[in-house]
Amino acid sequence: MSDARVLEDAPWLRSGPTARVLGVLNGDGEEARVVGGAVRNALLKLPIGEIDIATTALPSEVIRRAKAAGIKSVPTGIDHGTVTLVVDAQPFEITTLREDTETFGRKAKVAFGRDWVIDAKRRDFTINGMSVDAAGVVHDHVGGLEDIAAKRVRFIGDADQRIAEDYLRILRFFRIHAAFGTGDVDRAGYLACVRARAGLAVLSAERVRMEILKLMVAEGAAGAITAMADAGLLLPIFGGVVYLGPLARMISAERLLGLKPDPVRRLGALAVAVTEDAKRVATRLRLSNAESKSLDSMGHRWWRLAGMDEATARRRLYRLGEDRYRDRLMLAWARSRDDVNSSDWRQLATLPERWRAPAFPLNAADFIARGIGEGPALGQVLALAEDAWLAANFPLDEAALKTIAEQSVSRLTRDHRL
Repeated sequence: MSDARVLEDAPWLRSGPTARVLGVLNGDGEEARVVGGAVRNALLKLPIGEIDIATTALPSEVIRRAKAAGIKSVPTGIDHGTVTLVVDAQPFEITTLREDTETFGRKAKVAFGRDWVIDAKRRDFTINGMSVDAAGVVHDHVGGLEDIAAKRVRFIGDADQRIAEDYLRILRFFRIHAAFGTGDVDRAGYLACVRARAGLAVLSAERVRMEILKLMVAEGAAGAITAMADAGLLLPIFGGVVYLGPLARMISAERLLGLKPDPVRRLGALAVAVTEDAKRVATRLRLSNAESKSLDSMGHRWWRLAGMDEATARRRLYRLGEDRYRDRLMLAWARSRDDVNSSDWRQLATLPERWRAPAFPLNAADFIARGIGEGPALGQVLALAEDAWLAANFPLDEAALKTIAEQSVSRLTRDHRL
């Protein structure tokens, strides 16, 4: 299966670092082509991210040529045929063509090869299985051009075999569809994922995390995740109940506010109702410390943010900070039964854009001057004063601050008999 098409509008291919790498690797009996996602994105007229290159040259020859051209090489996966070349601070993964000699999952034995067709048929999806040479000619041996035109995501060859080679492809199938597909997922691929779902248990949490977070921000995330739920794929991943409605509402709210899609915020809408959920999800996906803290904050009494007046919202914003406030508020919005276009929720969500909390104007010196010594009592009176300052709606005039300071000292003295 082959078709010919030329990438006409691809300056990144004909000049600059990519052209230089291809020029170094081509010639003297060897050929190099750009493969995978860069080709797919170029055909879809989407931004090009990382550029991977396949070559007939062995890793040792890639390193030799790079050295002769003054290009830095790093043997990042040399046992698997991968060398990274760095040109103008841009990394390129260069991988020698391969073919399977024995297949048993990700530990399949491979040999280096020179057949572009065999190498293409080892890849996951048709839209990822094409290559483009230095002249811009697209080489398609798997039906990728047809599927690009239809915005259809299909496994190359036998879907069951592709999945058995790496069970992460179950998650990638839905993630790639969410990002580049349209309509329902491919039926044959979907059924193969259902048959192989037990294989999710063998995947490392780190690899699952990466795919899930990428899926969360894809354009078609809601539809793909609904399809995964129907297939029984989410329970093995999250280990608990998922909430499809709040996820859809979160996505709608983000779009309404013009916010950049946030994977952790969407993850919270999908899988977090209470802080225990946040801890479970963070553990199962091995989220980073920052991601775990964000998810935990979202799950902490989010329901208390519903129906706030602006004065209360300002106090919440002050306590939580802009990011925590917005994430928790949007979870409350997503879980409410109000119209997603509600002006009340929008007003609360946009408060950080309209109001900046002032810094607490009192400090330790104000209370030391009033007879409070250093130690626990000083921290306690500062906390009392800050609470009173918030309750008074953030006053900054000297008279109000003096009253707050003196009342806080009196309260501390009375309550603790200092």
